[in-house]
Amino acid sequence: MAAFAPDLPRLKVALKQTLLFGQEPSWELFAILVVYFVQGILGLARLATSFFLKDELGLSPAEVAAMMGVVSLPWVIKPVFGFLSDSLPIFGYRRRSYLIISSILGCGAWAAMGTVVHSAVSATITITLCSLAIAVSDVIVDSIVVERIRDESQADTGSLQALCWATTALGGLVTAYLSGFLLEHLSIRSIFLITASFPLLVLITATLIEDARVQMPQDFGAAKAQLQKIRVAISQKAIWLPVLFVFLWQATPSLDSAFFFFTTNDLGFGPEFLGRVRLVTSVASLIGVWAFQRFLKAVPLRKIFLWSTLISVVLGLTSLVLVTHANRALGIGDQWFSLGDSLILTVMGQIAFMPVLILAAQLCPPGVEATMFAILMSICNLAGILSHESGALLTHWLGVTDSNFDNLWQLVLITNLATLLPLPMLHWVPNHISDVDQSETPDFSVSSEVLLAEAELEAHIRLVSDTAP
Repeated sequence: MAAFAPDLPRLKVALKQTLLFGQEPSWELFAILVVYFVQGILGLARLATSFFLKDELGLSPAEVAAMMGVVSLPWVIKPVFGFLSDSLPIFGYRRRSYLIISSILGCGAWAAMGTVVHSAVSATITITLCSLAIAVSDVIVDSIVVERIRDESQADTGSLQALCWATTALGGLVTAYLSGFLLEHLSIRSIFLITASFPLLVLITATLIEDARVQMPQDFGAAKAQLQKIRVAISQKAIWLPVLFVFLWQATPSLDSAFFFFTTNDLGFGPEFLGRVRLVTSVASLIGVWAFQRFLKAVPLRKIFLWSTLISVVLGLTSLVLVTHANRALGIGDQWFSLGDSLILTVMGQIAFMPVLILAAQLCPPGVEATMFAILMSICNLAGILSHESGALLTHWLGVTDSNFDNLWQLVLITNLATLLPLPMLHWVPNHISDVDQSETPDFSVSSEVLLAEAELEAHIRLVSDTAP
């Protein structure tokens, strides 16, 4: 032991410089990373949820799409959770208590999915509770990270967010393939029960979070002042017009649920192969982020929105080849075509979404960055709900069911072309961030790099832990 002890400081330095991106090792940092890792690893239940709704509950593609819109609601009201955490401490704690509550809620909800859920109504309620647990823990851990950022030096800015993002990515990649592989060997409900154990990791480590005990606030004047700043910010045309464009751009109909039914019921893709697809799309998402940061970060926003949309529509229409089985006439197998299609579309989709993250981070006026950012991302999530619901209506209207895919090609065509509809309003988006006039708002600024890093992290959490098919 005496010979080994002198090496401990050296190991600590090596750990800090390599695995921890320059962050000082501590129990609180470990607890923070556990929360982000759990958010990524919860993706284990994604495919199980899809097959559960399709096979055990017998829901149609339109019903599944409609349900996915409902269960996404907690992500729309994320600012409420942040406001409650800041203003309403539980047992004297503003962060630790909410993490414990969210972990217990998540554990109980996934356990219920594995035992007592047997109807569409109970599934909708329970999956919504699963989504609520993730959303609450996401808000709380983000606020903890923001508090730690204030103590970072300029040289270390963004390193903590990068570490958190990498931890979530690791959790997502670990379960991407396993989500399908385990379904080949275990029952769906067994997967749910395994998933129920993951939030317990947050419950165990939540006590490691440094969270000073506070008294119940007697005066809500600060909260009122914050709300006034937000009202002033939202009323600025330079802010609400770009936000409106992004909302319209993301609210166009989705065909995800119908396409899942097609790949499983018509093409016969099994859980193991769909796990491979998830692994490919997870890696492709990382490639998309890297490609944007490496080659496109300095390109004007309007140009990125325009060309990424046009290219995504053209590539999205290649799904018609799979839907009509034309790939077979070309000698390309369904699985190979699906893998290649998923890889390219995910890379382009991530590149297309990166300007949204930049815009959301940069539009936040000084002084209300955290709350305003949560509001903007919630608006994006609301657009996603409308995308699911409008996709459900189209799926039902076109008569696409779990066994009838005759009109699926029309759904592919409509949903892809609908993405072009907001482009005439592209002039609402500033060509350069410097074009946004925020001179009317007070300056209590947090760096835009911090907000952008948080945006990238949230986007990846949504990718790897989304329970939707």
